[in-house]
Amino acid sequence: MKKFLLSIIAVTLSFNCLSQSSAPIAESTNNQPKLVVGIVVDQMRYEYLTRFQHRFGDGGFMRMINDGFNCKNNHFNYIPTYTGPGHASVYTGTTPKYHGVIANNWYDKEVKKSVYCAGDDAMNSLGTNSSAGKMSPHRMKTTTFADENRLFTQMKGKTIGISIKDRGAILPAGHTANAAYWFQGKDEGNWVSSSFYMDALPKWVQEFNKKKSVDKYLTTWNTLYNIDTYTESGDDLNEFEGGFKGKETATFPYDLAKLKDQNMGYDILKATAFGNTIVTDFALAAIDAEGLGADAVTDVLAVSFSSPDYVGHNFGVNSKEVQDTYLRLDLELERLFKALDAKVGKGEYTVFLTADHGAVHVPAYLKSVKIPAGLVDSKKTKAQFTEFLTKKYGSADLVENVSNNQVFLDRQKIASMGLELADVQEAIVNEIIAYENIDKAYTAKTMTNGGFNDGVEKLLQNGYNQKRSGDVIYVYDPAFISYSKTGSTHGSGFNYDTQVPLLFYGKGINQGSTLKRTRIIDIAPTMSALLGTSFPSGTTGLPLEFVLKN
Repeated sequence: MKKFLLSIIAVTLSFNCLSQSSAPIAESTNNQPKLVVGIVVDQMRYEYLTRFQHRFGDGGFMRMINDGFNCKNNHFNYIPTYTGPGHASVYTGTTPKYHGVIANNWYDKEVKKSVYCAGDDAMNSLGTNSSAGKMSPHRMKTTTFADENRLFTQMKGKTIGISIKDRGAILPAGHTANAAYWFQGKDEGNWVSSSFYMDALPKWVQEFNKKKSVDKYLTTWNTLYNIDTYTESGDDLNEFEGGFKGKETATFPYDLAKLKDQNMGYDILKATAFGNTIVTDFALAAIDAEGLGADAVTDVLAVSFSSPDYVGHNFGVNSKEVQDTYLRLDLELERLFKALDAKVGKGEYTVFLTADHGAVHVPAYLKSVKIPAGLVDSKKTKAQFTEFLTKKYGSADLVENVSNNQVFLDRQKIASMGLELADVQEAIVNEIIAYENIDKAYTAKTMTNGGFNDGVEKLLQNGYNQKRSGDVIYVYDPAFISYSKTGSTHGSGFNYDTQVPLLFYGKGINQGSTLKRTRIIDIAPTMSALLGTSFPSGTTGLPLEFVLKN
């Protein structure tokens, strides 16, 4: 009997030892991260990484550069370089030609009016009585890698999108997201959402809003460090910046509480470095409340930092305001990464960071240093074009809309006049190519049937959606923009708009860098390859094999 009992104990101990030793083996063979965090910085030129690099700490941008993989020659491969198309392209792995988000707003040829990329009147607002929540991703035709992860995990893997801008949260999160949240400023200062995702805001979001934690950022915005050390940027007082209403000069410091009422209330925070802090605060709350990365099923958190875009549009890419925004964003990234280390586990999550577009230097500044640049005289161009249409066709009614550097024709009107559509398109191209500061012009027929391998023509073609885009498309001269005299903008296919950072870090990512040309559409298939899921439905990009381990 004693021998029998000893035998049972021995077998039991052996079984326990085998069970205990097998756990680390199973864990080590799981190559999928618990959480993928996609970070898009709105309006981030690649050169911000190198221009401000020696001012960054070790825990934010430099942690990704030193311990992750840096694609130093990363570009958008289409026009236009706007926020909506940018976020859609990052997460779908394709261009507007296929995902259909051809701009932030565009003229809809079917309903004969302008539509918003994320607008959806069929939805209800959550967390606000305004129309700010009447949104969804329904105009984006293809899936995102987050959608594919949801399908792959039988909807067990969560997806949450967070951004100051609605489109910055909605489009990355995709069609199957558990939630997307964005910031409603004005007199509210709350995080809101849409009935597309849920019937009511979760309790944790309601409680977050009740705390009014954003109020503490209505303080004085001064430089993080002594402004005299901000030698990587232009003078604080100059003629190239916009500034805020109620303050005579666009110079530090800014009393945000005092300026709030003249600058659309809480919206003033969007155009300061504190807008990024608000996003980080909410993202950390979401990680806790939603249990993101808490189990072995991969979740996706899509975070877009919109404030650099607002700051850039207002103050310009060479401003001390932009520099301070990025130095402070570096600290926000460090805060986010430390929280992920603690909550998800160091080495258990994967992050990528990129931008939705770059930006041009303020043309007036470029002119001051003898670089060709300027503002397009839109009134003069419109008058010329109207005169041409009237003289040639007896009416300007042939044109329904001109927007996003595209001309939309009234095809029924053209047919009723006995005109050939292709002839009218070609006549318009031949006319406007002679206008000042229009560098190139093409017809829809050329965009649809032409075969371009490179150059601006290929970028236009990649951004041209046959069903949604216009009849004629044109391009301005480099650094000539239709914009205000102060501040920066974007949208072109020139390098200042197309070259943006691309950093990878974390589980499954190699350490290193490359100067090989990579494309924004390569991010989504790279993430899909890491997760072992299907590529998004319209993907035209390719996985970056040198970024991934094994």
